[in-house]
Amino acid sequence: MRKRFVVPLAALLTLVAALTLSALRLPSRQLRVAPSPTRAVDGGVVARHLAESIRFPTISFSDDPAQLQTAAFEAFNGWLAQSYPLLHRRLLQERVGEQSLLYTWQGSDASLEPILLLAHLDVVPADNAERWSRPPFEGRIEEGFVWGRGAIDDKGSLVAICEAVERLLADGYTPKRTVLLAFGHDEEVGGARGAGEIAKLLASRGVHALLALDEGSAAVYDLLPGVDRLVALVGISEKGSATLEVVARAEGGHSSTPPRQSASGILAGAIERLEANPLPGGVVGVTRSFFEYLAPELPLYARVPLGNLWLFAKPMDWVLSRQPAANAMLRTTTAVTMLSGSPKDNVLPVEAIAGVNFRLLPGDTALGVRERVERIVDDPRVEVRFQYPARESSPVSPIDGPAFGLVQRTIGELFPGAITAPFLTVGGTDCRHYEGVTQGLYRFIPFPFGPADLKLPHGIDERVAVASLPDAVRFYARLVENASAN
Repeated sequence: MRKRFVVPLAALLTLVAALTLSALRLPSRQLRVAPSPTRAVDGGVVARHLAESIRFPTISFSDDPAQLQTAAFEAFNGWLAQSYPLLHRRLLQERVGEQSLLYTWQGSDASLEPILLLAHLDVVPADNAERWSRPPFEGRIEEGFVWGRGAIDDKGSLVAICEAVERLLADGYTPKRTVLLAFGHDEEVGGARGAGEIAKLLASRGVHALLALDEGSAAVYDLLPGVDRLVALVGISEKGSATLEVVARAEGGHSSTPPRQSASGILAGAIERLEANPLPGGVVGVTRSFFEYLAPELPLYARVPLGNLWLFAKPMDWVLSRQPAANAMLRTTTAVTMLSGSPKDNVLPVEAIAGVNFRLLPGDTALGVRERVERIVDDPRVEVRFQYPARESSPVSPIDGPAFGLVQRTIGELFPGAITAPFLTVGGTDCRHYEGVTQGLYRFIPFPFGPADLKLPHGIDERVAVASLPDAVRFYARLVENASAN
């Protein structure tokens, strides 16, 4: 009897020992770099410039050119020229499309691939302005923050980039590697006429960049339990987006004599099946790389499962898929967002329609998602069709070459002790438009945020800490310097 238990127990102990040893042997994927020399930056001046930029309501309401708020953009562009005179005197400036801007800072070595620093001029509307504690377009500096729409998304990084270039120019610096600043004007409505046109212009000139750095991820503290270090999340891909209309049809008529199942009831059943059957995913691709970079830096109890994903990937999928933010990293997500049916309470609908938005995981395609949805719904009374053309997910940028290394090194120098990890950006950015210009598409803004701060972009009381602004300026300046050193 005792032997029946001894053998399994010995096997279990052997497995635990092997898993622990494997976790202990995980090599760190972090670069060992010394902190960069401290560069004098007046945070008050940067905060004032950011506050001023917010006062220009450069709002994107629609992708219709007729809806463009031309006066606000013209005024903002004039403010840029006034606030950053050296940048506008020394760099070649080009207007692209309606209001987008491309600046070229020519490097001394034309054989080196340039770097692209991206940002966007436009912001989303500030709905529910009465619920803001400060008016969204007054650009107030209070309680240690710059408040207003665009403080984070994306005038914070735009101002930091311009401050960095202005400061380098004032110091007499000339880069070896050409630096391109590309500021689109319609990112919030897709970016086709802004970043899309800039990218086409650069491609037509044969420009091939080492990297493009845009918004989309940031440095986060208190990211996970047991992680007491800042984690710099560098987006190496972004999800695509496809919206399907699920259309249920039935005979209409008067509500006084309803059938056993109306079009709305048929649709409800289809929605229930969709939500009960999420698309497959798991700890794969970019998300697996994220955990591989994170695991060696964690306490042993967390390192064991993350360092042995060959065994724990499925259990982790089960746990993480129950948390919306984590689930979005694991699979193409299903979100029922719009419903329509009868226009009147006593009329049975002939058609009931649900708009279902899918954020596409790299590797999934819009067509493949539609085919899977049709199999899940499995009802001849229901049609599945695209609401409008889908946006496929972006390619996965390399993490084993000089471009990612450049970003990682600069993060390490400016945020000592931070963990840098590749990440999947779940929203859309202008970065994807530059796929024809560079393979090194990265998404990171150098602002440290807590978990609650991640809800501020597009949200009420958007704001950024004044204390974080000097390091953001230093980051972009150092990135330019490091790019020319390699």
